[in-house]
Amino acid sequence: MEAGGLADSLLSGACVLFTLGMFSTGLSDLKHMRMTRSVDSVQFLPFLTTDVNNLSWLSYGALKGNWTLITVNAVGAVLQTLYILVYLHYCHRKRAVLLQTTTLLAVLVLGFAYFWLLVPDPEMRLQHLGLFCSVFTISMYLSPLADLTKVIRTKSTQRLSFSLTIATLLTSASWTLYGFRLKDPYIVVPNLPGILTSFIRFWLFWKYPQEGDRNYHRLLQT
Repeated sequence: MEAGGLADSLLSGACVLFTLGMFSTGLSDLKHMRMTRSVDSVQFLPFLTTDVNNLSWLSYGALKGNWTLITVNAVGAVLQTLYILVYLHYCHRKRAVLLQTTTLLAVLVLGFAYFWLLVPDPEMRLQHLGLFCSVFTISMYLSPLADLTKVIRTKSTQRLSFSLTIATLLTSASWTLYGFRLKDPYIVVPNLPGILTSFIRFWLFWKYPQEGDRNYHRLLQT
């Protein structure tokens, strides 16, 4: 195998591995919902937006003929749909959840109708769909900034997940490199904010260590 082909295969494998690892972090929420038979402390919107994001990138991957995009986002869509169904089963505000789901799915269907019916040229359709996926992914990466301001205000990182931060950094970095290899700006650009926000989270973990880390530092100082 040539060096370029080997690099592409390794990057593709890294994208699949790290992204599925990031998606699987929702399994802890799934376990929590099943054990407590409630959705307390579990946020619904990230499941829904990630599912829509997966379906959008799945369409982009299918149109582009890229099996890395297809594989990752097909598995991701299945996982996110599972999380949504379990959340819906245990939540008491089913009407609000169904309204959010229906609204976002309607937007997705209208978007697909636009891309497939009103943009007949495949190359132009690929560009429009790539732009939509990029903007949606960027908005997802930037949406937690409100939580980061709360962390700074409260000087507490209890609301942040260190494992998810690592997974986000590895996923964003691998997709950025993969996008560079493909010369695809629609893959490169939306993953750059993921790298940036991950480093901001790492700085916050260092600035405001969690309680266990504080106790460890105190033991070292005694």
